[in-house]
Amino acid sequence: MAIKSALLLAFLLLPSPLATAAPKSFAYVLQADAKFKPKSKAIQALRHCDRDWLILDAAYDGTTRWTRDELKAIRSGKPNRKIVCYLSIGEAETYRPYWRNNWDANKDGNPDRSAPTWLNIENPDWEGNYKVRYWMPGWQNIILPEVDHIMSQGFDGLYLDIVDAFEFYEQDKKKYVDNRRNPATGNTFRQDMANWVRNLAQRATHGKPGALIIPQNAAQLLALPSYRQTITGIGVEDLFNNGRKNHPQDETNYTLSFLRQLSITAKPVLIVDYSKKRSLTATAQSASLSHGFVFLNTDRPLKTLGTP
Repeated sequence: MAIKSALLLAFLLLPSPLATAAPKSFAYVLQADAKFKPKSKAIQALRHCDRDWLILDAAYDGTTRWTRDELKAIRSGKPNRKIVCYLSIGEAETYRPYWRNNWDANKDGNPDRSAPTWLNIENPDWEGNYKVRYWMPGWQNIILPEVDHIMSQGFDGLYLDIVDAFEFYEQDKKKYVDNRRNPATGNTFRQDMANWVRNLAQRATHGKPGALIIPQNAAQLLALPSYRQTITGIGVEDLFNNGRKNHPQDETNYTLSFLRQLSITAKPVLIVDYSKKRSLTATAQSASLSHGFVFLNTDRPLKTLGTP
């Protein structure tokens, strides 16, 4: 019994699996066709860009998907380079193959009667993007096969966007109710999103063990230990400024309080900065480096390689 106890104690004291090494630089390009034409030029530009990680859309121009050989060529430009695929999981996009025009035939932003029950109203700040009830099987059954397709293309993982969709459902008029409960599931809206990310991670790693799972924003979810365990790292937009001026310090500190919980596990934090003023960029870069984050300043439409 004493020997078994000693063996169990030794097992518990073993270090956890090493976290994925943080990149020194990355690029975030979702509209490669806007800057690099033809596709062959985009492949060469990405191949020789000297970034450790690349975040790309599944398709070069919205419809023409990257092939496994093309991603292999891009990856060959730098040792140990990772290429992760952008995927919106909290909003439906009208320019994706799954969209049907009869879901909002008159384009007034309100789903028609023929629309699926998981579809909600259009995002007033982003034309062509519709809120979804992300916990519903109908929506998940659209996105999960897309994960299979992405992984079959040869991507190294997923870069998940609109993970903060739970905030829409936490809003009560002008106030937000943290950890508001979803009457449809009995969970909080945050837990429902964490569960959704876990399902996506399981799907991606089933086809590719060790696939990177990097959500964007929604730092509040880092308060959930299971969520921190699920993800490989996190991307954060506009942490220090909104592109025009610095955020109030207490606002930045709020997000940092969650990011510190991830930093303990040595998982990478990618900062995406869209400021055009040199002073704002310099401040954001300096602050990012002081926290051990990986910094990128780029254009908001994500058409260029940006500046690491």
